[in-house]
Amino acid sequence: MRPFLALLAVPALALAQPRVTVTLPTARATAPQDGRLLLLLSADSSAEPRFQIAYGPRTQLVFGSDVEGWAPGASRVVPASSFGFPIRNLRDVPRGTYRVQAFLNRYETFRLADGRVLKLAPDRGEGQQWATKPGNLYSAPRTITWDPAAPTPIALTLDQEVPPVGDFAKKETQYVKYVRIRSEKLSTFWGRDMFLAAWVLLPEGFDSHPQARYPLVINHGHFPSSLSGWRETPPDAGLAPDFSERFQLAGYNRIQQELAYDFFQSWTGKGFPRMLLMEIQHPTPYYDDSYAVNSANNGPYGDAIEQELIPEVERRFRGLGAGWARFVFGGSTGGWESMAVQMFNPDFYNGAWIACPDPIDFRHNTVVDIYRDTNAYWFPSRFKKTPRPGHRNWLGHVDATLMEMNHFELALGSKGRSGDQWDVWESVYSPAGPDGYPARLWDKETGTIDPKVAQYWKEHYDLSHILRRDWKTLGPKLRGKLRIYVGDMDNYYLNNAVYEVESFLKTADPPADAVVDYGDRDEHCWNGDHTRSNAYSRLRYPQMVMPWAVERILATAPKGADIRSWRY
Repeated sequence: MRPFLALLAVPALALAQPRVTVTLPTARATAPQDGRLLLLLSADSSAEPRFQIAYGPRTQLVFGSDVEGWAPGASRVVPASSFGFPIRNLRDVPRGTYRVQAFLNRYETFRLADGRVLKLAPDRGEGQQWATKPGNLYSAPRTITWDPAAPTPIALTLDQEVPPVGDFAKKETQYVKYVRIRSEKLSTFWGRDMFLAAWVLLPEGFDSHPQARYPLVINHGHFPSSLSGWRETPPDAGLAPDFSERFQLAGYNRIQQELAYDFFQSWTGKGFPRMLLMEIQHPTPYYDDSYAVNSANNGPYGDAIEQELIPEVERRFRGLGAGWARFVFGGSTGGWESMAVQMFNPDFYNGAWIACPDPIDFRHNTVVDIYRDTNAYWFPSRFKKTPRPGHRNWLGHVDATLMEMNHFELALGSKGRSGDQWDVWESVYSPAGPDGYPARLWDKETGTIDPKVAQYWKEHYDLSHILRRDWKTLGPKLRGKLRIYVGDMDNYYLNNAVYEVESFLKTADPPADAVVDYGDRDEHCWNGDHTRSNAYSRLRYPQMVMPWAVERILATAPKGADIRSWRY
């Protein structure tokens, strides 16, 4: 049967679907809008649909399409071509009762210094979270019956708006300070004012020791809306215990409060290292964090952090301002960042505590060898198609494939604008594509890998390759500075890349004097503590890193360096 005859043979009801229209009210917009229009359907009434979209087994349904020049007061029909996850097409949504919600992730026009004109969602203080981004519009959720056999119209109105976040400076205390600066470098690149900010934890005795100058320890990671793991009051007595599915622990919210208060007690107690502890806010129009390096799509974030933000923090809070007195640590994204900034600026830092890093060898970009594989979603085979896993638990049980994780992102945003993990790697590691947006490492729908983009990744951001390529000059500068930790059952298979780096560091000449260690059956994000479970050790980074930093300072500080004023 010819294809067009086959199409005619399909019952008309099989191609039908309810007609969904969404109205942009004039009360919520005064100018034409660009953005990503999301239609959200949920069979779970426990929360709004916008908070139930993920790549795991509990996700509800999302269908996304781009809109440009949407005039206030006008209505748009949700296109049948909207890319859906985990159901690809709207017409395939089974009949049933759903909670429905429309959502508009609003874009703005960026005119970059290099001439590119891009439509992106700027961060508005929330850390690039589309569902809670201030100014985004949505409809109040309501219950509908979805029935392709009787497609009645569904009309939704974007009559709700996400409110602004609070003033971060109001969270300051005696110990916690907030610093925000306009970055000249980033503002030039992006063609508009761009800012960097940081939380700074002052040491006990900062005011009573005015002559002291302090080492700086930087905690790299995702966007911090407050200082991580810090609490100046005892745990809430009336806190209702939650349950951590990840760690299978009841009352994990209380455990987090207890360890945050323990940190406060240690920090202010006798004998704890007197240092500055810093966390950076550096969201980009693509993600909640820039990866702290210079890149073609994000701009000179590495230079801005190290030449503008860090000097300003050290100036304001009496930092020593020297490479031998700076350290970095972090896990996952922060693990990759810590290793990258230590390698790319080896004299600027004196050590990196690197936990569960994002892939540091792209022969193991999780489970994809981007140089030899031709497809990211399927294992090579002549006669069968086996999907590549994306996320597992400590027993190896897989609950998401790489294709599912990428299709989840494609529903949320085209052109690398999902604000999620695989897209952000392209925004950091890729060159700009022909359309001005990040070049795709692989086709987002099919998984076909672009070898030219892969080679760009290799030469610019494959940390394992760069170590081998540049070790003659890097080696002496990195000796003793790298400490890498990962669980051997990391949920995202991040241990695979660490094995490759370890094999090199063990035999490197000159010697690396690096530490590489694995947590037996530990998941993401094990950080080197063999005495506690991952659920607890991940809440104790400063207590692990800062004593080691003191040891390195005392062993490596140059003659005449100030190693006394801050040791009180």
